[in-house]
Amino acid sequence: MSISLQSPPSSFFSSSLPKSRLRFANGFSSSSNLLFKFNASFPVVHASSGFSSSVDTGLSTELDAVSTFSEIVPDTVIFDDFEKFPPTAATVSSSLLLGILSLPDTIFRNAVDMALADSSCSGLDNPELRLSCFVNKALVNVGGDLAKLVPGRVSTEVDARLAYDTHGIIRRVHDLLKLYNEIDIPPERLLFKIPSTWQGIDASRLLESEGIQTHLTFVYSFFSFAQTAAAAQAGASVIQIFVGRVRDWARNHSGDPEIEAAIQRGEDPGLALVKKAYNYIHKYGHKSKLMAAAVRNKQDLFSLLGVDYIIAPLKVLQSLKESITAPDEKYSYVRRLSPQSASSYNFTAEELTKWDQLSLSSAMGPASVELLAAGLDGYVNQAKRVEELFDKIWPPPNV
Repeated sequence: MSISLQSPPSSFFSSSLPKSRLRFANGFSSSSNLLFKFNASFPVVHASSGFSSSVDTGLSTELDAVSTFSEIVPDTVIFDDFEKFPPTAATVSSSLLLGILSLPDTIFRNAVDMALADSSCSGLDNPELRLSCFVNKALVNVGGDLAKLVPGRVSTEVDARLAYDTHGIIRRVHDLLKLYNEIDIPPERLLFKIPSTWQGIDASRLLESEGIQTHLTFVYSFFSFAQTAAAAQAGASVIQIFVGRVRDWARNHSGDPEIEAAIQRGEDPGLALVKKAYNYIHKYGHKSKLMAAAVRNKQDLFSLLGVDYIIAPLKVLQSLKESITAPDEKYSYVRRLSPQSASSYNFTAEELTKWDQLSLSSAMGPASVELLAAGLDGYVNQAKRVEELFDKIWPPPNV
C-alpha cells in the first residue's frame, strides 16, 4: 500500500519566551480558551543505554508521525507548557480575559490594565458603551501581545450577543480591526471568530469580500451538513466543527434522523460530519480550512488524519509525544482524509444546494439547534462576567 505523506507544517518559535502561571479555571469552554498551535518539528531526544537517542536511532514520536498529516493544536494551554508545545498561533476571547483577571501576575495583565486606563473609553458617558469599549481594547491589547509572540494568526472572538445581527458583527469586526491597526498588527495576521448562525455566516461572506479573514465556530448541523456548506460557500477562512459535542449529544438524546442514520451505519456522527465537510470543501474547491475540535482521544485523532487542523487535549498530546515509533512504523499511519479521496465522494443534489437563510433554518436538526444555543449561552455568559469584573475594578488604582 502506498501512503501519500503531506509535508509537515512549517513554523518557528523562540524558546526564550517569558513564562507565566496562567491556568484556566474549570468550566471554561474549551472552544474559546487560548489555543496554541505547536511546532512538532523540533527534535525530541529520548535517552537510552549507551547515551544514544531517538535522533541518532531514527526513532520519532507518534506526535511527529501524525503531524505529517494534520496540524495538531493543543486544546487548553498552561503557559508554562510553552517549551513542551511551542505555539505558532492563538485565540483571544472572553474566556482568556477571565483567566488573565484571575491571576494578576500574568504576562498579559498589563494589557488589560492599559485597556481600563484608556481615555477614549473612560470618557464615554454611557456605561454600556464604556464597558464594551474596555472589552474591545482588552481583547486587542492581549491579541497584540500574542501576535508578537507567535508567528501565525491570532483569532479574536466577536461578542456572541451579536450572533443574530449581521451588520452588528461587521461593525464590531471593523472596530476591532481599527484598534489592531493602531498598534500596527496587519490584517493578514488576524482572524475574527464568529458564531455560525445564518447572520454570522452572512457577515463572514461580506467580511471575506473585503479581505478580512473569518473563523466560523459552533458548527454542528449534520443534516446535509448545512452550516459547513453554507460557511464554505461564504468563503470563511477557517471552519470549526466540534466532534465530541456531536457525539455527546447523540449518546444522550434522540430525534435527530441524520445522526441516528449515521449511528445505524456504524459511524460516529461527529467524525462523519468532519469527513463529509472535508470532502465537500476539497471536492468543490472552497478555500476554507477545516478545524476538528473537541477531539477526545487518540483514536479520534487517528480517524481524522488529513484534516487541516485537529484540536486535541493536552493529555492526548502528551501521550503522543511520549509514544515512540520506529521508522517503519511511522509510515503505517493512514491519511484518512485527502483531496484525492474527496474527489470521488458523491453528494446528493439536496446536499449541493446554494444555502440561504430559509434553507439553512429548515436543515438545522435538533442537535445543531440545541448545541448552537448552548454554545452561544456559554459565550454570552463569559462576556457578561468580563464586563461585571471590569465594572468592579474600574477605574484601576493609577487612573
